[in-house]
Amino acid sequence: MARFDIAGDTSGVITVQGPAIAGTNTLTWPAETGTAILSTSTTALPGQIAWNTTVQTTGFTAVAYGGYFCNTTSAAFTVTLPATPTRGQFVVIVDYAGTAATNNITVSGNGSKINGFGASAILATNRQGITFTYIDATQGWLASSNVYGANPPFTQTYTASYLVVAGGGSGGGQGGYVGGGGGAGGYLTGTATLTGGTVYTATVGAGGAGSTSNLGASGSNSVLSGGTISTVTSIGGGGGGATSGTSGANGGSGGGCGYSGGTFGSGTPGQGNNGGTGSGAYFGGGGGGGGASAVGGDGSAYAAGNGGAGSASSITGSSVTYAGGGGGAAGAGATMGSGGSGVGGNGAYTVAATAGQTNKGGGGGGANTTSTTSGSGGSGVVILSVPTASYSGTTTGSPTITTSGSNTIITFTTAGSGTYTA
Repeated sequence: MARFDIAGDTSGVITVQGPAIAGTNTLTWPAETGTAILSTSTTALPGQIAWNTTVQTTGFTAVAYGGYFCNTTSAAFTVTLPATPTRGQFVVIVDYAGTAATNNITVSGNGSKINGFGASAILATNRQGITFTYIDATQGWLASSNVYGANPPFTQTYTASYLVVAGGGSGGGQGGYVGGGGGAGGYLTGTATLTGGTVYTATVGAGGAGSTSNLGASGSNSVLSGGTISTVTSIGGGGGGATSGTSGANGGSGGGCGYSGGTFGSGTPGQGNNGGTGSGAYFGGGGGGGGASAVGGDGSAYAAGNGGAGSASSITGSSVTYAGGGGGAAGAGATMGSGGSGVGGNGAYTVAATAGQTNKGGGGGGANTTSTTSGSGGSGVVILSVPTASYSGTTTGSPTITTSGSNTIITFTTAGSGTYTA
């Protein structure tokens, strides 16, 4: 059998020596696609790990095929993966000192996904070593090996904004004369850190049902919970009071007081405000229900109290007002109270009381002897806004999905529960 020998010397010259036999000899290279590489470098070729022998103690940008020992003894830091990777390239990261559980190693995709998510990977297991291999734009960098790691080998977190509004209370029934407006549902907004793969549950509170006598019905709580989120609970709005000493109920925002006796309902600090007081005048008006940003108006001999103003949120990409209180009902000598910010229901006069707006948490309007059924409270809403690059697309409960700029908006509107898996 013929044989070819390849040999080099200290001059850097490589000689291909054919067999010492007569005839024509053919040297055929394998039919492989790719790049032929001729190099005198001692660094690794593609497919081999080029270990960086300097222990890394601060953040840095990795290069393809590089292996890095990361020492977070002094502080956590971020490893940024290559910006324009190609399929098959990889980076190896090892916890050098066994301190990743205390000071995490954050791995940034640098514009590419990691395990199919847009969020960074958090290495938080001591002595962990992971190889990240780039596959494509859909999945990005995938963990292709895991030494001394957890299952899954790392966590991925991202920041989301939320709005949780409870169901509003219904207005007070006439109970002999005029009722107060229902309090708005509690209003809470903020940010939370979501962890990839964790299920978050949204519970949307219903509004209180309209009443024909005495105290209105309070709304139900709305809740967002799961994972690292401390449970966010918005309190249902308090029902409006009526006559004969029936006070407005406490709630996210308190219900307004009805005619002649009783007190206003108290709101929950940080979620809403108190309801208004009722008039002692026989032909006067009831107090308005409290709103997210203002107390309910007081009733007088000439006018019922307006519902307290709600609060505006732009979490969906446009400004929308939620959680206005219901207006108090009017007697023969007064004018009816208007719902707060147009979200709460109007109180009764010669026309029927109206309900608080659905999925806005508005309080219902109070009733009187002409219109004996009070307005029901509006149902609440739970909204999550997450970076579109990190949005998983996994939900239950049929929320409405929209986008605004770089965010995806998940809006739960149906009374009951739904979930989002981060």
